Amino acid sequence: MNAGIAAVVVAYGSEETIDACLARLRAARDVAEVRVVDNASRDSTLEIVQRHAVADPRVRFIANPDNPGFAVACNQGAAASSAPWLAFVNPDCLVEIDTLARLRDTAVGLGGALVGAVLRGEDGVADPAARRRDPDFAAMLRSRAARVLAVPGDPARPVQPVDAVSGALMVLPRALFDRVGGFDPGYRLHAEDLDLCRRVRQAGAGVAIDNTVEVLHVRGVSSRARPLFVEWHKHRGLWRYFRRFEAARRGAFVRGAVFAMIWGHFPLALLRAAVRRR
Repeated sequence: MNAGIAAVVVAYGSEETIDACLARLRAARDVAEVRVVDNASRDSTLEIVQRHAVADPRVRFIANPDNPGFAVACNQGAAASSAPWLAFVNPDCLVEIDTLARLRDTAVGLGGALVGAVLRGEDGVADPAARRRDPDFAAMLRSRAARVLAVPGDPARPVQPVDAVSGALMVLPRALFDRVGGFDPGYRLHAEDLDLCRRVRQAGAGVAIDNTVEVLHVRGVSSRARPLFVEWHKHRGLWRYFRRFEAARRGAFVRGAVFAMIWGHFPLALLRAAVRRR
């Protein structure tokens, strides 16, 4: 059986990390293809990608003339590859030589699941988005605790089933990705990973995190310079997710309250992002 992996990298303003990211992917075991989709970077990202493409025929790239969003670009990269396994890897994720192969093997052991890894920042802190439960927006209206989606790691379970893993790094069979229709292109940035994981589970496949696989994630490299864009689409993505999966079973009052909760938080989130940038 062909166990080759196509690594899909969506880049935007990623010059700080894309060189190291691609070098590690090229050295990684069982990576048969590397597909980089650049969403109109204005820095030297595309030049760095071109150098890797010249040096390694497995590396090909798509240079979008504009930025259609993360979900669209992921689908473009997947469509431009043919390997039976897909790995979506953020340009600020630096994998080890066996990272993707181990995640693929875990997915095989789960009958063809979608699998993520533990993501740690340069400070050693684990990214809580690597293990999440589905949002319940009605519960969020009643309790602040319900707004915390992070799921603690279970040290007794090397492979831990979860509702969702981070889109920064996920591995799954191409057949499963195609069966659920890929990423929903209606998301521009954020929440598309929650959406994909939920549809994977609805299709009868598993979603899990391999707690034995850790990856360095230099978070936010491409988003530091555009907090308004990021926060706008983060909140827009949450509202889309609510409309897709929860709104139909909620009354008009709850739907209105959720709308107010999401968009009422937007100015505060934007202020915090601006402070972090400074």
